[in-house]
Amino acid sequence: MKGLKLPGAPAHQTGPVKAWAEPVVIPTYHPLPPDKNPMFLEKRVYQGSSGRVYPLPFTDRISTDAVEHTWQAVHLENEFLRVMVLPEIGGRIHVGMDKTNGYDFFYRQNVIKPALVGLAGPWISGGVEFNWPQHHRPATFMPVSFQIEEEADGSRIIWCSDHDPMSRLKGMHGVCLHPGRAYIELKVRLYNRTPLVQTFLWWANIGVHVHELYQSFFPSDVQFVADHAKRAMSRFPLCDGYYYGVNYGERGRKGVPGEEQPLKFVPPGNYPPNDLRWYANVPVPTSYMAMGSNEDFHGGYDHKHKAGLVLVADHHIAPGKKQWTWGNHPFGYAWDRNLTDEDGPYIELMAGVYTDNQPDFSFLAPGETKTFSQYWYPIREIGPPHKANRDVALSLQISMRDARIGVCATQAFAAAKVRLESATGQIAEWQCNLKPGSAFLQVAELPAGIGESELSAIVECRDGQALLRYTPTPPAKQEVPLAATEPGLPEEIQSNDELYITGLHLDQYRHATRHADAYWREALRRDPADSRCNHAMGSWHLRRAEFAYAEEFFRQAIQTLTLRNPNPYEGEAFYNLGLTLRYLSRYEEAYAAFYKAAWNSAWRSAAYLALAELDAIGCDWNASIAHLES
Repeated sequence: MKGLKLPGAPAHQTGPVKAWAEPVVIPTYHPLPPDKNPMFLEKRVYQGSSGRVYPLPFTDRISTDAVEHTWQAVHLENEFLRVMVLPEIGGRIHVGMDKTNGYDFFYRQNVIKPALVGLAGPWISGGVEFNWPQHHRPATFMPVSFQIEEEADGSRIIWCSDHDPMSRLKGMHGVCLHPGRAYIELKVRLYNRTPLVQTFLWWANIGVHVHELYQSFFPSDVQFVADHAKRAMSRFPLCDGYYYGVNYGERGRKGVPGEEQPLKFVPPGNYPPNDLRWYANVPVPTSYMAMGSNEDFHGGYDHKHKAGLVLVADHHIAPGKKQWTWGNHPFGYAWDRNLTDEDGPYIELMAGVYTDNQPDFSFLAPGETKTFSQYWYPIREIGPPHKANRDVALSLQISMRDARIGVCATQAFAAAKVRLESATGQIAEWQCNLKPGSAFLQVAELPAGIGESELSAIVECRDGQALLRYTPTPPAKQEVPLAATEPGLPEEIQSNDELYITGLHLDQYRHATRHADAYWREALRRDPADSRCNHAMGSWHLRRAEFAYAEEFFRQAIQTLTLRNPNPYEGEAFYNLGLTLRYLSRYEEAYAAFYKAAWNSAWRSAAYLALAELDAIGCDWNASIAHLES
């Protein structure tokens, strides 16, 4: 292996899960320190959102000379997988290897070669990058603290933690291996340690090596994909029109024009030239994000090495499924050179939680913690799976009158059964010992007159419990959804409701050039008593430490909310008035406002914490403890 000097595994590598810290030496191109006068980028547009980096300086230069550099590294290993985490570079996973066949299921960088891609400048490709509360987060090239934890079942977790320097949120991700399991579990805790509502997104960005035989996959119910901010839409997997300026529809009908043929990674001709799943088909930098899937998986498959990667997460909270590529074209090759020396091209397979697009921000209430898990595991030989969960991945390929079934498991299932059924009865059944490091592959002859949509493939464990069931279901034909539209100017919008929602959208998505307050001010010009826009303007002034203005707007919002009902449905205005009064050192008035906010369940926790803090200011420790317990 060139460049990356990985320490040897401990002697007990085939036993229980082990984690240890040991440095690695990797040739590194270092970011150069900012000039004496740091840059403050107020109107910078970044990933569709604001590119402000205050209070961080922006790094705008990278050294052109590589030097041997020793990086702090934490290693995690069980009998199936080997993982390496770099705490000094955002706590990213740098290596993920399937020990059973030596396959690097993450893109393995043999150099650290940052380019100016990150929110604050430096960013590297490969491995797994963790993006929050904004894409390519400020800490993507900054150190995080880490700790190794052992759980009761022998699992080991590498916890990485950082405080976002811009919004003061705390994020923790725990890279976990379990004994007897061939998957990585990522345990995530996102905590709003501030007294204000904050916005965030979460995307795990997984890099994979690609070439002309690498195929990404989404579940079969994905018919459409979207660009950033849903500015453009395309059918998937076969694009029948323009996408990112490329006429894929024409390519599908007539082939790739001679002048547009790639110089490298030429498609072999056994897949359509308008199929967006194949890296080699996409000539320009392109994102596509799945729309509307009811499945929990996606990933990529390397047909050259007969191995791949499956990503699994609960689609109810983790709808985000995305691929990004620099493109199979000279522009993309230039970026390959920018980001690595000899490791070649990659694509990014991203998995979003509480988000399905970029930018697509959700909310964190004061004091709120969101917790969730994501799972990744390698597969082999079965091709792109048609169904997958944390335990097994299954492919079902129909060819003429044969059905080819492939199954990979992430743990041992002795005496498991794999069945192929139709509406008229069982077609075939096999008993097998499923285990990591091998694949179940069988072919069954199909009875005459049986269509693909009449088949079901089932994987069961010894006791008859179904591990996975897959029935091919052709999706109903639908029209391509309309792309997102740009909102009108405030004076062009007809209703106060739309003015409020538009301002909320701009604020939530951290828009760089349009101002939310302009829409709220227009609504208040038309109706000075509008409670929502008064509250929104109060929050806007509160964040700017303009407390006198904030108090005025909050009191007007409360006056409208309590016009008919002294106990309003929503308590947020009382809570934010309490914050404003506390900043003005008017503690008794703040105390009353917080208590009123606590009448509402949604604001009970934040309000009682604020009351406990006021008790502590007054040294009333018994009341403070009582409020904390509440």
